[in-house]
Amino acid sequence: MNAEDLNRYSRQIKLPGFGISAQEKLQKARVLIIGCGGLGSPISLYLAAAGVGTLGLVEFDNIDLSNLQRQIIFTSNQTGESKLDATVIRLKELNPTITIEPHKAQISAKNALEIIDIYDVVVDGSDNFPTRYLINDACEILNKPLVYGAIFQYEGQAAVFNLNGSATYRDMFPTPPPPEMAPNCAESGVLGSLAGIVGSIQANETIKIITGLGKPLSNQLLLLDTLEMSFRKIKIKPDAERQKPTSLIDYDVFCGITSNSEIEISPEEFIEMKSQNDSFTLIDIREEYEHEAFNIGGINIPMEEVLEQIDTFSGKIVFYCGSGQRAKAIAKKLRKSHNEDRFYALKGNLNLF
Repeated sequence: MNAEDLNRYSRQIKLPGFGISAQEKLQKARVLIIGCGGLGSPISLYLAAAGVGTLGLVEFDNIDLSNLQRQIIFTSNQTGESKLDATVIRLKELNPTITIEPHKAQISAKNALEIIDIYDVVVDGSDNFPTRYLINDACEILNKPLVYGAIFQYEGQAAVFNLNGSATYRDMFPTPPPPEMAPNCAESGVLGSLAGIVGSIQANETIKIITGLGKPLSNQLLLLDTLEMSFRKIKIKPDAERQKPTSLIDYDVFCGITSNSEIEISPEEFIEMKSQNDSFTLIDIREEYEHEAFNIGGINIPMEEVLEQIDTFSGKIVFYCGSGQRAKAIAKKLRKSHNEDRFYALKGNLNLF
């Protein structure tokens, strides 16, 4: 290390048991962070600041105003920009000595093994069950340690999987919950500071794995309740009889999620609908301030009010939001509750329309 490195990392080098040897391990490490959102923000900031030599980032989404409450790596004037591009810029500003490897893609069964294979540790910043099972299986196949985190409303979880033969995500959750029992942040809400707490824990566990310091959260699940400010641990045992994955599968099907092809409308399809004067009601399900800041037309009914008012509309209904996720969730829920296929969601970021 040079004089600048010694100065930059001096506060952690001085730690008992840390020293230059631990810092050099960090600088040689290659860590992959999947997701640059609520969890990915603190994970990437703290690992970059700590001096992890190479950080891989996987992200495909754009920044929405509703992200900023918890995705602290972004600023208001970056709304609509690529999360990946904005994260790369911020991390290089924070620590120009490290290497950033961006992967502008949605992690999938087609690319997961290829992307994950070149890293030492994988950190899961995703927010849905299909992706969690996908990442877990890929890490188990490639024998990579996985640092897990999840947040929901006021509660969070963290664990380390597949470390030297320790338990995996599938040992903890052998089967996924029904889709209707797995709401996301857009539907159920989340405390922004919770993402910071859990993401920081994940960054901390990653540093411990790389340096060999302390005892990682392997074979145990850390549970956090921010309202009670309580922490507790649950032991997880590896299932010796569980069949290990040898290949990746269709995780949407595994988690009981039906195809979105009939529900989602692409920008091209939407433009064609408008040009042909196809009869439909366009509803923006974002909050009023979001609609006023930028919209593509239609009426504004916030997500929590849609279910109460939907029966006042007849015919085809197209929902939209900032990224398409909330719109897709509402369209799916209404198709199921009304047993009708007249509900659709615009696919993609608003800037595409």
